[in-house]
Amino acid sequence: MDNKKKMIAGKVVLVTGAGRGIGRDIALLMAASGARVVVNDLGASLGGEGDDTSHPETLASEIRDSGGEAVSNTDSVTTAAGAENIVRTAIDSFGRIDGIVNNAGILRDGIFHKMTEADWRAVIDVHLNGSFLVSRAAAPYFREQKSGSFIHMTSTSGLIGNIGQANYSAAKLGIAALSKSIALDMARYNVRSNAIAPFAWSRMIGSIPTDTPAQQARVEKLKQMTPAKIAPLTVFLASDAARDVSGQIFAVRMNEIFLMSQPRPLAKIHCSEGWTPEAIADELPSAFQDSFYPLERSADVFHWDPI
Repeated sequence: MDNKKKMIAGKVVLVTGAGRGIGRDIALLMAASGARVVVNDLGASLGGEGDDTSHPETLASEIRDSGGEAVSNTDSVTTAAGAENIVRTAIDSFGRIDGIVNNAGILRDGIFHKMTEADWRAVIDVHLNGSFLVSRAAAPYFREQKSGSFIHMTSTSGLIGNIGQANYSAAKLGIAALSKSIALDMARYNVRSNAIAPFAWSRMIGSIPTDTPAQQARVEKLKQMTPAKIAPLTVFLASDAARDVSGQIFAVRMNEIFLMSQPRPLAKIHCSEGWTPEAIADELPSAFQDSFYPLERSADVFHWDPI
């Protein structure tokens, strides 16, 4: 690949969970845009079981065959040692690290009152702990070179809400807060951190039920949202063109890019004498009722067809 005029020419970018789905398309476009890529994937199933380690090397070979530079790594993001090895792969192979894409994830959906501790911990471990551990492993390098970009995958399941995904939603909302904290803590070192909520047909949503005609129709629309639609924003955020973009939450839905809101005060009540429970009961419901959020799911907010 000729790196002249490519958007992230010469940068080294690490993509976790890159063997398949969204991560694969991100890694491919990173390479096509001039980056040297570390393709990390444990090779696990959607639920986190198994270790088919062929996927990351297959993708790395595909990038190399196209004239790009890529290496593979099969360490787990869920341990500090694994995260350090993933980042070390970039340093040992390419001499530096410029971008981290925390994309690795699993799903173990279940209604809250039936969710097991094992399913809760497994999802939190991969999504939230994995994002922290890989970011933490890269932070000293970013700090020393006074540059770097973190890109984390959040979800509207956490930002807005969804049924049967308490573990996934909690992890993804936690990732949004983690990203903001990193942006604040590392701004002095010229390090940026942003989050993307992707809408894409992948293994992550391929398990949606299709028991009714309405569900079947919805799934057919979702299939139009290919994982490749997420990659361009990810490349932009890894580039110097995004030097002034940090601490933000975006969503990508087919050809739409959204800047998502972040919590701010909506309304206020004040009692100079101090509140009692009874006084709150008298004042709060009527004062705040119009500002209460309904129990909406992601699909209720993004209710129009993908564009």
